[in-house]
Formats: sequence, structure tokens, C-alpha cells
Amino acid sequence: TTNNETLIHLLKGSLGTGILAMPNAFHHAGWLVGGVGTLLIGILCTYCIHLLIKAEFELCRRKRVPSLNYPAVTQTALLEGPEALKPLSGVIIHIINTFLLIYQLGTCCVYVVFVSSNIKAIADYYTENDTDVRIYMLIILLPLILINWVRNLKFLAPFSTLANFITLVSFGIILYYIFREPISFEGREAVGNVAEFPLFFGTVLFALEAIGVILPLENEMKTPKKFGGNFGVLNKAMLLIVTLYIGMGFFGYLNYGMDAKGSITLNLPEDEILAQCVKGMLAFAIYITHGLACYVAIDITWNDYMKKHIGDSPRATLYEYLVRTVLVLVTFLLAVAIPNLELFISLFGALCLSALGIAFPALIQTCTYWHETHGLAKAWMIVKNSVIGVIAVIGLLVGTSTSLKEIIHTFGDHE
Repeated sequence: TTNNETLIHLLKGSLGTGILAMPNAFHHAGWLVGGVGTLLIGILCTYCIHLLIKAEFELCRRKRVPSLNYPAVTQTALLEGPEALKPLSGVIIHIINTFLLIYQLGTCCVYVVFVSSNIKAIADYYTENDTDVRIYMLIILLPLILINWVRNLKFLAPFSTLANFITLVSFGIILYYIFREPISFEGREAVGNVAEFPLFFGTVLFALEAIGVILPLENEMKTPKKFGGNFGVLNKAMLLIVTLYIGMGFFGYLNYGMDAKGSITLNLPEDEILAQCVKGMLAFAIYITHGLACYVAIDITWNDYMKKHIGDSPRATLYEYLVRTVLVLVTFLLAVAIPNLELFISLFGALCLSALGIAFPALIQTCTYWHETHGLAKAWMIVKNSVIGVIAVIGLLVGTSTSLKEIIHTFGDHE
């Protein structure tokens, strides 16, 4: 792919349900902490992605292979690192795959809740009922399974293009609604409740990090060296993404304040056709790209684990469809259990992306250059990456526990 194509793919990978949750993230943090915090998290995420792609480039050069995926990069790095970490090289692939699997399935759960919540918002207005959102989840389940039965990504590509167009138009209409009323700081907090900061951290991480697509995109470029660098594709994309996220979060929060919901679409007027169109269009766009979101989870489960045990069985295709169906059902059942968009986003962001987006890239860099770096440079690398690792672990533990507490609290309220 060309540089511009890669830039567009990277923007596509990062501009999904996450950006629509940014006003809700700012409501947890306040407009000042939200703005500065998103910028700092954006810089940290970008820096860690740079660590990952530079290490991958170096490891590919050493091993004389064209490319490595994320689990393979981590395993190769550990084998090149300190002796104490080498025994972990066998199990690390499964750890990375587990995080990737949880993250991708989590994204699919968010999609299910997002689609059904927006359909409910439209349907409830016209039927004048307050139908349980789980009913709508059940209605969309069968077509969702069929979408995930598509085995060739080529067939999903036109839907992805259509979804991108719809998303772009919808964002324009959302901005119209945000700026329709005069923006005011009245009653809006600059610094939110400190106890809710972890929810902000998890949401922003979920929104910003498209870690699953970074290495595949870099590997498919005609000139992979142009991906990194000060004026490379990554920095351009992240600058755009962080600016858009801060803008959506900041102005969305100033407009809706404490009422900002898990998706800003749910704050739009219920009785206006234009607002209903946005909810419907985005629900459709996210719905038809569910297959792409689930693709990585299916790929890991089937190709890395199940296929080995099934071998050349004449029923292999049947088993593959069974795996695809089970994974969709898992995301469906999770969504039915906790139909809360903002808590899902925060949980999976804190749990998976603290590890995949921050901690592991720091570990990978340390191991890759362990024997090549000496003296002060080595001491600096160890201290710097240890600090990054500590930030990631605190984010993971505090963010995950806060989200789980909120989920248990919400679950208790539903009982």
C-alpha cells in the first residue's frame, strides 16, 4: 500500500465507537484534565508504537524475514533479551494472543451494545415503549452470525468502504448538533472526580489504540520505513486522531456535561429526523463492520489453536463455522449480561491496551537492544521502559478494577 492508503487505513482503524465515547470520558475527568490527559496518553501510545515498529524492523533484519506479527515479535525479542526472560518465550505467544483475543471480542461486544442501543433509541420513540435493549440484541443476532460466516475479507471490503462513508457523514451531523447551541463552560468541571479517572484512562486507551492493525499495516506498505520517523505515516495519523478525539471530547462534554452518554449519538434529540438518521446510519455502519472486528479473534482461535487439533478432517469447514458462531455468541452473551456501553469500553481499554499498547512495546524494546546497548544508554533504556511498564501496570490494575466495580454496581442495580 502507498503512504496515503496506509494513513487512511490507520484512521479507519482508530475512528470507530471510541471517538463517540469521548464526551463521556471527559465527563469522568473534567474538560481540563480530559484535554491534557488525552494529549499525554496520545503521546505515550504513539511513542510505544514507535518502540514496537522499530524493534520489529530490527528483529526482521536480524532474522532475515520480511515481517513478524505481534506475538512473533514478542517471542523473538525475549529470545534476544536477558537470560532470565528466555524461558518465557514459549508462553509469551499465548499471553499476547489472549490479550488480542479479549480485546477483539471486547470490541465486538461494544459493537453489539452500540448497535442495539441506537436501534432502541429510534424504535422507542416511534413505539412509545421502553423495550429492553436485550430484545434488539436478539433481533440482530442471526444476521450477525451470517456476517461472520464470510471467510474471505475481500467480500467485506465494499461494506467497509460504505461504512467509512456513512461514518464520515454522521460525524459531520454530530458536529452540527454539538455546535448548534452556544458552547458554555457553565456548570462544567475543569477537574472531575479523581475516583473516576481510571474510567477516563480506559476509555481513551480503547479509543486511541488500533494496536491490532499497526504491524499488518506497516508490513503491507511499499516503503515500510516511511511508517515511522518524525514525519512518517504514524505521527501524521496520530496527530489527526488525537486532535479529533480531544475536539469531540471537549466540545461534546461542554454541550452535554454530566448527561454525556456512552455514545454521543444517544444524546442527540429523540424527535428529530436528522438525529434519528445519524443513529440509524452509525448503527448500520458498525453492524456491517462487525465481521472485520471479529476477524482477528476468529483468525487467532481457528488458525493458531483449533486447526492444529482438527488437521485434515473432512469436517474441518463445519468446525470452522462452528468456531465463528461460538465467538459471535460469546460477544452476544457478554453484551446481554452487561448492556452498558461506557463500562465495556473502559474495561477492555484498561485491561488489554495497557498491556498491548504500552507495557509489551517497552518490554520488546528492552529485550531487542539488551546486548547492543551499554553504559548510560542501557541504564536510561531500562529506567525509561520500567517507568512506562509501571504506568501500564497501574493503568491496567486500577482501570480494570474500577470498571469491574462499576459493572458489579450496575449489575446489582439491574437485579
